[in-house]
Amino acid sequence: MDLAYVWFFIVGVLFVGYFVLDGFDFGVGMSLPFLGKDEISRRQIINTIGPVWDLNETWVIVAGACLFAAFPEWYATLFSGFYLALLLILLALILRGVSFEYRHQRDSLRWKKGFDTMIVIGSAVPALLWGVAVANFVLGVPLDADHEFTGSLLTLLNPYGLLGGLTTLLLFFTHGVYFVALKTDGQVHDDARRLARRSGLLTVVVAAAFLIWTIFIAAGHGAPLMALVIACAALAAVTLIMSLVFNMRDREGWAFGFGAATVVFAVLTLWLALFPYVMPSTTDIANSLTIENASSTDYTLMIMTWAAVIFLPLVLAYQAWTYWVFRKRVTRSRIEKASAVAAH
Repeated sequence: MDLAYVWFFIVGVLFVGYFVLDGFDFGVGMSLPFLGKDEISRRQIINTIGPVWDLNETWVIVAGACLFAAFPEWYATLFSGFYLALLLILLALILRGVSFEYRHQRDSLRWKKGFDTMIVIGSAVPALLWGVAVANFVLGVPLDADHEFTGSLLTLLNPYGLLGGLTTLLLFFTHGVYFVALKTDGQVHDDARRLARRSGLLTVVVAAAFLIWTIFIAAGHGAPLMALVIACAALAAVTLIMSLVFNMRDREGWAFGFGAATVVFAVLTLWLALFPYVMPSTTDIANSLTIENASSTDYTLMIMTWAAVIFLPLVLAYQAWTYWVFRKRVTRSRIEKASAVAAH
């Protein structure tokens, strides 16, 4: 297979990793108003992702760097045409990161509530806009003969794009609440299970509508991997339902695992529906960016492939080790004890 096609799927895998890992980060942040009944419970929730949230965000940096190197035409069109949406995502991520680091710097309740609000906003905005952006990849955007985006931010806010954003928002929210249930005890754990049950049912309805619409769009584009698109969409539906079943049985580890699988299959559905385009043109199909006309030279792709073979396993091993080190639950009693020590 041509290396350009290989790298199309490698970039897809990197975005899958980002949406799975930072996806539950976003969900945890968005769950604060629902599960954080007091300061101890809010600290308990935030501490579930405290050691890993910044590591999870590096996946989008790696994905963006690989996109720039492997598909410079795609990168240029994406960042020039989607710059307002991507700028909002960037600002939200900065807002969230700053809030994690600064909320504990003062004992003022007003100070902490302000940063908690910023964590929620900084989690919800990317969760919504990433779905809008990727959905528009599949739907197509107006491009001229020079592959330049001729629309605006409002062009991206079409019904399918907004449904994609709502789907990722709900999916990440439920995924994050599963993680909170997995990593906490006491009242937060029980509340998270109940919240995941309600949000999960809503997610099933919205995600089903989005995946069915995606299948019809892919069929309209004559997607050559149509069978795989349908298979991945079906697997996304099955794993989402299974996550709800295990959550109701108080098997939070399995619920989180199936929630992660749902994100994997949902992103793969979109990526396979996009193939062999990287950005279809709604102005004229001849103006579309494809894997072949958007890719770098074979020599560049070959160097990137060797770099990926050497370094990607090391990155995965380090991340797995990090999660293993911080695998224990964040208990309420531990935080209360730490607060008592700090008070003295």
